[in-house]
Amino acid sequence: MGPQHPSTHGVLRLILEIDGENVVEARCGIGYLHTGIEKNLEYRTWTQGTTLVTRMDYLTPLFNETAYCLAVERLLGIEDDVPDRANVIRVMMMELNRIASHLVAIATGGMELGATTIMIYGFRDRELILDVFELITGLRMNHAYIRPGGLAQDLPSGAVDQIREAVKTFRKRLPEYDKLATGNPIFKARLQDVGHLDLAGCMALGATGPILRAAGLPHDLRKAQPYCGYEDYEFEVPTADTCDSYGRFLVRLEEMRESLRIVEQCLDRLEPGPVMVADKKIAWPAQLALGPDGLGNSLDHIKKIMGTSMEALIHHFKLVTEGFRVPPGQVYAAVESAKGELGVHAVSDGGTRPFRVHFRDPSFTNLQTMAAMCEGGQVADVIVAVASIDPVMGGVDR
Repeated sequence: MGPQHPSTHGVLRLILEIDGENVVEARCGIGYLHTGIEKNLEYRTWTQGTTLVTRMDYLTPLFNETAYCLAVERLLGIEDDVPDRANVIRVMMMELNRIASHLVAIATGGMELGATTIMIYGFRDRELILDVFELITGLRMNHAYIRPGGLAQDLPSGAVDQIREAVKTFRKRLPEYDKLATGNPIFKARLQDVGHLDLAGCMALGATGPILRAAGLPHDLRKAQPYCGYEDYEFEVPTADTCDSYGRFLVRLEEMRESLRIVEQCLDRLEPGPVMVADKKIAWPAQLALGPDGLGNSLDHIKKIMGTSMEALIHHFKLVTEGFRVPPGQVYAAVESAKGELGVHAVSDGGTRPFRVHFRDPSFTNLQTMAAMCEGGQVADVIVAVASIDPVMGGVDR
């Protein structure tokens, strides 16, 4: 069947056995997009790994980067050395990314049902966040902004004002989704009791994120196993008790409002300070400047290194080309991505490159629920169920 979704052309295959309009058996054919990111990580330094992992679930790049960097920092034993400012900015960027991801989920889900206005609104509003990302990181997606030990660079001038403006705009625009969809009888009829998966089913299949919370369980790693200082922020974990596609839509909508709350708290907490660990054996120099050919090392910084000390120049060269060594060991670090638990199992053999990095991507695990949601239902409802799972194949086929 399909592909239905414009971005799943050729990367996700749904194999249905049908009896008339009813689905008897449903299976997913995956593996078409295989990018080999996990394998590629073994041939790059620990810092270069950020550039690869950001491309997995390409709608939530900042979660991929944070989870990976938390794992590297845990292996290095420098978790407590990451500056407060870096953690506040990480949280702020992740929450903006959560809103952007949910907007795409709602927009594309609406489009598949023929609700084109929701699609246009969703992508219009996501642009505000992509503009902020571009200002701060230089890119709209695939940022490689979060690095082991902190961030690639500090916030540029004007970033805080632009984020405040964006939050204000979102506060005005989010009620539009309620008017368009939440109470819309056609929208509700299409989503209610479709893609049903109760709490027992979620637990058995390992589903996390909005799918699990729409089944009534307020499980969220930001509360259960706080990281990056999430324990200091005030926010609720939205749930629904409908166990269906409509509940997942409501949970995502409510989560966007909570993310705005967290972003506002981040803006109030931003204190001046460094954004990278002080240890020069780990910290990539974050002195960047915008030159004629784009963002790169600050020429003044390079002149300073070259002019002050030969050792500094050699060290800079070795750090960038060879990378730092990570003590042998293995860790598991997890964050609450927009789609659920995103975990990283990182193994080091004491070298300058990972021995193995494996990701528990929520899209991959959540996609298992497709059969349980669709079997016994109608063909037309398969589209609704898959849209409510919100799988991104870049995360599935790492």
